[in-house]
Amino acid sequence: MMNLYDETSFECSKLITNKYSTSFSLGIKAFDKELRYPIYAIYGFVRYADEIVDTFHEHDKLTLLNDFRKETFKAIQEKISLNPVIHSFQQVVNEYGIQTGLIDAFLRSMEMDLDKKAYDPACYETYIYGSAETVGLMCLRVFTNNNEAQYQSLLSQARSLGAAFQKVNFLRDIQADYQERGRTYFPGIDFNNFTEQDKHRIEAEIKNDFDNAFEGVKQLPPGTRLGVYIAYTYYLKLFKKISYTPANVILQKRIRISDVRKMGLYVKAVLQQKLNVI
Repeated sequence: MMNLYDETSFECSKLITNKYSTSFSLGIKAFDKELRYPIYAIYGFVRYADEIVDTFHEHDKLTLLNDFRKETFKAIQEKISLNPVIHSFQQVVNEYGIQTGLIDAFLRSMEMDLDKKAYDPACYETYIYGSAETVGLMCLRVFTNNNEAQYQSLLSQARSLGAAFQKVNFLRDIQADYQERGRTYFPGIDFNNFTEQDKHRIEAEIKNDFDNAFEGVKQLPPGTRLGVYIAYTYYLKLFKKISYTPANVILQKRIRISDVRKMGLYVKAVLQQKLNVI
């Protein structure tokens, strides 16, 4: 019967992924079947931690986050949790040897969002690593399936991909982060006077992350490459759309890619995979 509980827990994480992110859901469907549940589990875990910080405004967020942290590490040690999201995540952590340091760094970044409103360069790098690069490294542990040499060879590119995704999210979500939550992630940027020069400087940083990440995408194992490439192409398309949008406009509305366009990118990526041009 434990198998039934395990499967149900993974299905909960799958449901969370499908509800919260069409882009990542499409990418995960392109993975080899045995890799889908582990990535759903990672996404479900990080999504719910982020939800504590960004959504539960009527509750004591710090207490909720601390409880989430304690339950996570307790589950990893005892290899069980009555929280299905944490239960599926601990299974992946234990099976693939995900370092607890990555989890701790991720949760520390979530905690930074509770009281940090503006970031200097050092805090910015710390936040990007914890909130995004660690997630890329957790997924890389699954993708390389305990092959330490392969993991180390792709570590830098996995970090770059996570960083690129997060920085694109920052640009996309400026309106909500700054106007609603009072957060300014990019160091030295005054969003009361956000110029095209400011925007171009941020975009140059993101382009470097994308360029480095793509070299890693091409070297991923066959069963994972297409799924990661799909997410990469979606975020790259979103980044380009933001790049074409004036600075004053992205302060006023959230730029997005339509579901129809996402499906078109999915089909194109599948064809590129079949033609062996990724």
